[in-house]
Amino acid sequence: MVEVSIAGHDDVEKWDSYVDRSPQGNAFHYDGSLAAIAEHSDTEVHRLIGYKGQEIVGLFPVFEREILGQSALFSPPPALLVPYLGPALLNIGKLKQRKAERRHGRFVRGCFETLFEEVAPRYVSLRTDGRYTDLRPITWTGFDVTPDYTYTVDLTREEGDLLGSFSSDARSNIRTGEDVEYAVEEGGTEAIRRIITQVEARHTSQGLFYGVTPEFVTDLHRSLPNGRVRPYTIAVDGEFVGGMVTVEDEDTIYRWQGGAKHDADAPANDLLDWEIMTDAMDRGMETYDLVGANNPRLNGYKAKFSPDLRAFHSAERASPAMKLAAEAYTRLR
Repeated sequence: MVEVSIAGHDDVEKWDSYVDRSPQGNAFHYDGSLAAIAEHSDTEVHRLIGYKGQEIVGLFPVFEREILGQSALFSPPPALLVPYLGPALLNIGKLKQRKAERRHGRFVRGCFETLFEEVAPRYVSLRTDGRYTDLRPITWTGFDVTPDYTYTVDLTREEGDLLGSFSSDARSNIRTGEDVEYAVEEGGTEAIRRIITQVEARHTSQGLFYGVTPEFVTDLHRSLPNGRVRPYTIAVDGEFVGGMVTVEDEDTIYRWQGGAKHDADAPANDLLDWEIMTDAMDRGMETYDLVGANNPRLNGYKAKFSPDLRAFHSAERASPAMKLAAEAYTRLR
């Protein structure tokens, strides 16, 4: 039997170490991330944890908000552009297939039984990490599951091999950097403000909503251990051109927010991505997640880094009326 409950104080104290041990745990599962997400999405976070005896089975952070007088659950909530959350499993990969499937299924079922008993939601929305590959227990709980996609770059190669795998224009742009006066630096709060403000202005000019704020990213930066959130800026001829806020866990760095279009007469975004990748390689990171491969307008840029296509999944459970209400809420947010 797998027992699922809301994480107690001792579990919260150890939460981040559990995230690091889970194959599906990512930077947004960390306790500091959950607190910042809850604060800036105006939701209440429920940290579910499952045990088989004394052995931990999994983690599942879920965010609650009321929509039209009805409880709704999200993992992650909309608007803040958190790419994926959902369940993160532990101590299952060592089991034989039959026992692993049984324990996984009981954990997922126990999570939803706990949530429906404690919260009684009328709408639930999930977006899982790409390393969470068995969606059957979620579908068996009544969810509609659809695939989404991201790109990932293998950083375990030699630097020359990595560069050689890029498209010809990407290689040319990066080599052009040898003739450009540019500097990439890792900054702090001021760098976050400049990067996020630039991205917001780009969205506004296109008539698009952008829900990420400098305050949210700053809180994330302060809440996580040093180095988990890295605001990289690039200056050309001494002038700020743009930047990228990355987030990272034990082995993956996420290209999260930034890379806005600029007016500089230099391939600044190519140079910025290359510097981020080589810096991550120097620190022993294994994967650069480009965070999204579902936008044809942006895919051309990301695909030139010769990434692998990785699937992740969205899951939804709702009545037709609540689905419409949740979609309206998401658009408004």
